[in-house]
Amino acid sequence: MKKFGFILLLIVSNQLLTAQVMTPELLWKLNRINPVGISIDGNDVIYSSTSYNIESNSKSTSFYAVSIANGAVSSINDYQSVIKDLKISPNGQYKIFSEEVKIEAVSGVDFYPELTNSNAQIYDKLNYRHWDEWEDGKFSHVFFQKTDSKEAERIDIMQGEPFDSPTKPFGGDEDYIWNNDGSKILYVAKKESGTNYAKSTNTDIYSYDLKSNATTNLTKENLGYDLNPSFSKEGVLAWLQMDEPGYEADKNDIIILKDGIKINLTKDWDGTVNSFSWSKDSKRIFFNAPVDGTVQLFEVSAINKNPIVKQITNGTYNITGIIGESDSKMVVTRTDMNHASEIYLVDLKNGSMSQLSHVNDDFYNNIKLSKVEKRMVPTTDGKEMLTWVIYPPDFDPNKKYPTLLYCQGGPQSALTQFYSYRWNFQLMAANGYIIVAPNRRGMPGHGVEWNEQISGDYGGQNINDYLSAIDNISMESYVDKDRLGCIGASYGGYSVFYLAGIHNNRFKSFIAHDGIFNTRSMYGTTEELFFVNKDLGGPYWDSSNSKSFTLFNPIEYVDKWNTPILIIQGGKDYRVPIGQGLEAFQAAQLKGIKSKLLYLPDENHWVLNSQNAIVWQREFYKWLKETLN
Repeated sequence: MKKFGFILLLIVSNQLLTAQVMTPELLWKLNRINPVGISIDGNDVIYSSTSYNIESNSKSTSFYAVSIANGAVSSINDYQSVIKDLKISPNGQYKIFSEEVKIEAVSGVDFYPELTNSNAQIYDKLNYRHWDEWEDGKFSHVFFQKTDSKEAERIDIMQGEPFDSPTKPFGGDEDYIWNNDGSKILYVAKKESGTNYAKSTNTDIYSYDLKSNATTNLTKENLGYDLNPSFSKEGVLAWLQMDEPGYEADKNDIIILKDGIKINLTKDWDGTVNSFSWSKDSKRIFFNAPVDGTVQLFEVSAINKNPIVKQITNGTYNITGIIGESDSKMVVTRTDMNHASEIYLVDLKNGSMSQLSHVNDDFYNNIKLSKVEKRMVPTTDGKEMLTWVIYPPDFDPNKKYPTLLYCQGGPQSALTQFYSYRWNFQLMAANGYIIVAPNRRGMPGHGVEWNEQISGDYGGQNINDYLSAIDNISMESYVDKDRLGCIGASYGGYSVFYLAGIHNNRFKSFIAHDGIFNTRSMYGTTEELFFVNKDLGGPYWDSSNSKSFTLFNPIEYVDKWNTPILIIQGGKDYRVPIGQGLEAFQAAQLKGIKSKLLYLPDENHWVLNSQNAIVWQREFYKWLKETLN
C-alpha cells in the first residue's frame, strides 16, 4: 500500500510539473539578467540578476561572475573591484559623473519666494514636459573632479547651459566618455530649447578639452541623431548617426572619425544598426541589427576603403546586447519568444552559440513552451510579409482556437524574437490563444524602404498588411473565425482604434493600450513634436497633410464601432497623453458598446510597477475570456 501511494504521488507530481504553463505570476518570478561587463582579467562575465516580490511590490538584485572558460558561477559582493571603471580617466587622475543642476525658473516659488506653499508651474515655451516628467528647470550636466580627494573641486563642463547630458529620457552612462589619454571628455547633448527642442532630433557629440576648457562640436554638420561615442584602442572614434532631421527612426549608421575624415561604414548596407562594439584589435566593429523578424550579430571592417557588412549569427532569436570580445568569441545577451534574456558566447568564426548563464533554466524546464512559426503572407500590393505565428502549448490542429492579431508599436519598431514582461506571446499562448504578429510596413529588418513606408501613411498600406495577416491565418481550420481579437499598444493602440472602425466585423474583441485615438488632439498635446511632424506629416492646420487628421484619424470612424473594447491608459504618458484613452472610452460608453477603462495614474507609456503589471495582465486575460471564450 505504501509503495502504491508513493507511485501515485510521483505520478501526480510529474503531472503537475509537465502540465505547468506560463501565468502572469510565474512570468514575474523570472530572474531578469543584466550584464555589467567582462572582468578586468578577461576571465569572467559580471552580471546582475533581479527578482521581483509581487506581495511586497519590491525587487532585489544580486551580482554574479560566470567563467567564460567553464561556465562556473560565483556570487560577488563588490563587482566594481573586478570591472574597469570607465568613468575614471585612463591616467587615473579624474572621474566623470552626471548630476542635476538648477538652471531655469519654473515653479511659483522660483518667481515668488514668499509664496512657499505654491505648487504653480509657469512656462513660456514648449518642452514643458517630456516622457513622464514636467520640466522643473533642472538639467543633467557632466562634471569631472580629481580622484584623490572627496573634497576635490567639481567642474561643470556645461556651466550654465539649459541642456541635458545624459539626454532625456533614455540617455545613460554611454552619453559621456573619456578619450584614450584622458585629455578630453566627450558627451552627447541636444543643445536646443523650447519649440526647437520639441521639433528636433539634433543631438550632437561634443568634445571638452580639460586643459583649455574649450568645447568643440564634432558632429555639427549632421542635423539628425548622433549618439553612442566610443573609441577603439587605437584612438579612432565611432558613433551612431541618423541623417534626416526630425526623423527618430531613420537608418542608423556607424560613423568613424579617422585621421580627421568621417567614414560611414554601413552607408551601402540596407539595414539599421541597434548598437555596436569595437573589436580588440581595432580592425572591426561588431553590431546587432534587426533582420527578417530577428536581431542578429554582424561585423564590418573599420580599415577597408569599401567596408562590407558580414552577418555572423543566424537563427530564430534576438541578439539583444553586445557585452564584449573574449579571444575568438563575443559575449552577448539573447532572447526568443519562449525565453527571457540569458548570456551566450558566439564563435566569431562560424556564428555558433553556447549558453553561458542559466538563471532561469530550472523555471523553463518545468514550463510547456509555445511553438513559434515563421509564415510568409502575401500582401495587397504583391509583396511577401514575414509573420510570426505563436501556437498554444500542446497545440492540436484538429481543434479550433481563438486567435489574436498583435499590432506592434513604434511605429518603426522591429517585431522580432523579443521577450516582453507585458506583451508576452508565451503567456498569451499559454492562455489558449494563437497569436498572429505581422512584420507590417514600417518595421526595420526588411530594408530601409519597407521601414520608411509608414511615415505619413498611418492608415494606409500597413493597415492592409494587418488584415492580410489575420485573413491569411484565418483560412486554417484550427482558427476559430468567430473568436478573433485585435490587441496593441502605442502605434499598435492606434491600429486597434482604427481597425475598430473598418474591420467589417472580423473581430469580436479589441484591446488598446496608450493608443492614438484622435490625431488632432494628439498633435496638440504630445511633447516630442518631431515624432508627429514626421509620422503625421505636420500640424493639423496644414491642408497639405489633411489625410492624417481625417482619412487616417480613428475618431472619424467611431460611428462604425460595434465591438467590445478594453482601453488602457497611463496617467503619466506624455507621449500619447491621457486624453487619447479617455476620449476613446467616452465614445465607446456613449455608443453603448461593452467597454472598460484600465487607468494607471502613475505609469508612463509603459507599466513599470510590478503590482500594476499583474493588474494589467489579469484585466487583459479577464477581458479576453469575457469577449472571446
